[in-house]
Amino acid sequence: MLNMTSNIALSGMSAAQTRMDVSAHNIANLQTEGFVRQEVTQREQPGSTGTIASVNRNVNGEGADVTSELIYQLKAKNDFMANAFVLKIGLSTLGSLLDIKA
Repeated sequence: MLNMTSNIALSGMSAAQTRMDVSAHNIANLQTEGFVRQEVTQREQPGSTGTIASVNRNVNGEGADVTSELIYQLKAKNDFMANAFVLKIGLSTLGSLLDIKA
């Protein structure tokens, strides 16, 4: 059970980091002529626990704006922190179980 929880939390942290990276890329390229905003889509990993993130070009061809990107970054940060907390609690629980068994 802990392994499954750890996999879910770690994949969530990885997806949040990908979203943060893509948003930073979008902000860095705001002034680039012809730049098309990138987006991240997440889906369940096939045959496994957790999620996988994919980077795609915006199908609508819309550019990025700083306000929206900062909101995406705050959400990615909060998602990362929530998954890190789940991982921390899972590892703490495992440590407690090991202490009981010892």
